[in-house]
Amino acid sequence: MERDRFPDDFLWGAATAAYQIEGAVSEDGRGPSIWDTFSHSPGNTENGDTGDVACDHYHRWPDDVRLMQNLGVEAYRFSISWSRVIPEGFGQPNERGLDFYDSLVDGLLAANITPFVTLYHWDLPQALQDKGGWANRATVDAFVEYADLVVARLGDRVSHWITHNEPQVVTFAGNLQGRHAPGIQDLGTALQVAHHLLLSHGRVVPVLRSARAGAQVGITLNLSPALPASDSPEDQAAAQRFDMGNNRWFLDPLHGRGYPRELVELYGDRMPEIGDNDLDLIATPIDFLGVNYYFPQTIRAAPLSVHPLGGQNRTPEEEVAAGREITAMGWPVVPEAFTQLLQRVHADYAPKAIYITENGAAFDDKLEDGAVHDPQRIAYLRSHLDAVLSAINTGVPVRGYFVWSLLDNFEWAYGYSKRFGIVYVDYTTQERVLKDSARFFERVIDESGLPAEASPD
Repeated sequence: MERDRFPDDFLWGAATAAYQIEGAVSEDGRGPSIWDTFSHSPGNTENGDTGDVACDHYHRWPDDVRLMQNLGVEAYRFSISWSRVIPEGFGQPNERGLDFYDSLVDGLLAANITPFVTLYHWDLPQALQDKGGWANRATVDAFVEYADLVVARLGDRVSHWITHNEPQVVTFAGNLQGRHAPGIQDLGTALQVAHHLLLSHGRVVPVLRSARAGAQVGITLNLSPALPASDSPEDQAAAQRFDMGNNRWFLDPLHGRGYPRELVELYGDRMPEIGDNDLDLIATPIDFLGVNYYFPQTIRAAPLSVHPLGGQNRTPEEEVAAGREITAMGWPVVPEAFTQLLQRVHADYAPKAIYITENGAAFDDKLEDGAVHDPQRIAYLRSHLDAVLSAINTGVPVRGYFVWSLLDNFEWAYGYSKRFGIVYVDYTTQERVLKDSARFFERVIDESGLPAEASPD
């Protein structure tokens, strides 16, 4: 029977990432990460913005935890800054960095908020990048050492672990397109990075399970349906390749199927070096799959010289012309594709459980008379939560939803120009202001369903 409310045990959460909110980049022994280097290199970020201060969460975390508690948030997904706990990426740990996460976890538990810990959210220690970064197989060993350190410190209190956030973005935005750290533009490097990210995931799954009986371990993928721009065979084929390259390149090996054969042939000698047991390790069973969803990609055929998959995404202007609303990021708002994506993942891969580990939208929010009215974000959240509920009603095992993001923050190469938060941050004063969407989300949590009215109390 279809339900109009979410299951009673459905988990409601909010998500952030270390470099985007913590600040304190040179305090208490933290070492530099690739995002420190990248953001401090001229021309890489909008307005030359960096994460040096960000939301100052490193100092203000007790207030942020109280904020979540007051909203009724039940779980908090955050990431560990690898270079804060092991400044060189391997070797000597930094006790003050570990103390910070110790205190944060204790504060969350005292507030009855379940911690979901992500080990890697894009901020590789610069010292490891200097040795080749994720393209160097030794970084996999360093990641295992890092995971072992963190789980030994936090594993008695943390039950939910995510190994990597969006390896597709690390692979292609960071190592093929060069628009994210470390700013590399090489397909062979990117594919080797992808393989080592997946391999490191498989190797640390048992490490993360080791500290506590019943620990739940997963990985988060950003999945975007690839829709053909037309019925032409060329566009259809390009969309299929895009799906293989951006979705199946990660989903297939995680579920024991290896890399998609057609792309292995297409990439040829640029394929990564794969060890004899690597694919078995990558396919180590997980307890849940984290899904980040923002928008589908509408693909038309293009020369391989334009994109290695022979396709090209429709522009924001073309999306508007097609009648779609777009966000401040230029991303189309297509909630029905969210339902279809979840149904497809369930049908094709049957993960034990799915958590929506990120979903949200950036709009041009303004603080006026002490308030932020963001009806577009409320509409976005309402429609996408309804899409999740529709998937649940068809049998998809979605167990929880984490809004992206708790706070406005450093939005990578966009700097501070894009606001995803349900909480407005004044970056000059560090004041937090609840947006109308925060009050809406508070009502969603309270009712475990969609309120009858979109406006907040």
